[in-house]
Amino acid sequence: MEPQTLALFPLWYAAFLLSLTCHEAAHAWVARIGGDDTAYHAGQVSLNPWPHLRREPVGTVVVPLVTYFLSHFMMGWASAPYDPFWEQRHPRRAAAMSIAGPGANFALFAIAFLALRAGLGGGVWVPSPPGQRLLDQLVSPAAGAPAAAEAVGRFLSVVFCLNLILGVFNLIPVPPLDGASVVSGLVSPLRTLYDRARAMPAMSLVGMLVAWRLAPSLLRPALELAVTFLYGS
Repeated sequence: MEPQTLALFPLWYAAFLLSLTCHEAAHAWVARIGGDDTAYHAGQVSLNPWPHLRREPVGTVVVPLVTYFLSHFMMGWASAPYDPFWEQRHPRRAAAMSIAGPGANFALFAIAFLALRAGLGGGVWVPSPPGQRLLDQLVSPAAGAPAAAEAVGRFLSVVFCLNLILGVFNLIPVPPLDGASVVSGLVSPLRTLYDRARAMPAMSLVGMLVAWRLAPSLLRPALELAVTFLYGS
């Protein structure tokens, strides 16, 4: 294991926990606004990561650890409970709950984008050379930058990339991803089909396989476009 990989782990995990916590808290908060207090009573209308860690320790601790040290990228999951009978009675509210999670990721992406742009414009960072450009190193400290510039730039780079990836990936409209719940809530002719698919664990597995096959063709152009706008070119 490279020393730098180990040194960057706290930074990656902090960005990962922030991203998942905001995603699930947004689901829980919008569900409560829409009349479902299930996640609220579970303590998940909160930016405190502990309720989310406690509910999904494998997805929030074990899998992120394994994927990071195997691939230098962090994957995992969390979940917010909801009342399925509430979802059936209020499909549009349930769709709003579902889209809130990716919406939170896009909000974090936008905050990181603006912070990085401000730092680039203010002479704190310069764009990393193409050969050194990584998901956690979109920018490098400029000459004379503060000592913390590299760590902050790397953290913001991870928040930028990770939340764009999470937002786009979760909106792919296949079960069990959020995009399927959004479509089933807004397009009534598809609701029964999606509900049946989500009720079968095998279909969720098939959906994840389909999403993984589709993801590169969606995520690579999204990241390339976002980085192009970040550098202002």
